[in-house]
Amino acid sequence: MSEHYYSKKPSMAHDLQTIEEPLRGRKFTFVTDAGVFSKKGVDYGSALLIETMELAGNAKVLDVGCGYGPIGLAAAALASEGEVTMVDINERALNLAKQNAERNGIRNVRILQSDKLEAVMDQSFDAVLTNPPIRAGKDTVHAIFEQAHQVLVQGGSLWVVIQKKQGAPSAWSKLESLYEQVEEVERDKGYWIIKATK
Repeated sequence: MSEHYYSKKPSMAHDLQTIEEPLRGRKFTFVTDAGVFSKKGVDYGSALLIETMELAGNAKVLDVGCGYGPIGLAAAALASEGEVTMVDINERALNLAKQNAERNGIRNVRILQSDKLEAVMDQSFDAVLTNPPIRAGKDTVHAIFEQAHQVLVQGGSLWVVIQKKQGAPSAWSKLESLYEQVEEVERDKGYWIIKATK
């Protein structure tokens, strides 16, 4: 398998870029790099998830596969009285996420290295957000769904963005086998935003 963003230590040469993105009515500035997901700008699926997700102001939130940070940092701005934990396997992405939290003045975040949710399995969250690493394979994506169910509080929700052509129907079936309620909150340009409630 060729190396991609689901690698612990990307080996490709650095290519740092700074991008500006308006998300949820606020302008964010992000530093991105080669070897991380969607380095040229926040991808359409993540942006759709950010615009669609509903979080309480004091929510404890987990962003799985945070990359350089757009979903988790936007969530931290929304849940300004809460706390967002951002996890990724990719060390380069985590370093960028830490820089981007500082650059955008966001303090209510913790950024941890984790393969899927392994580093936070002893914790509980009101919401889990993920644009799952499809290229890492179905087993990895389904494991994220299973682990999210374990760390969510009763009544908590997993928010997922996934493209129909990249397995949304099978993701839906897997979610229905785990969660009490699964609903499609938004659908646009082939992307589904799925909310699965425990």
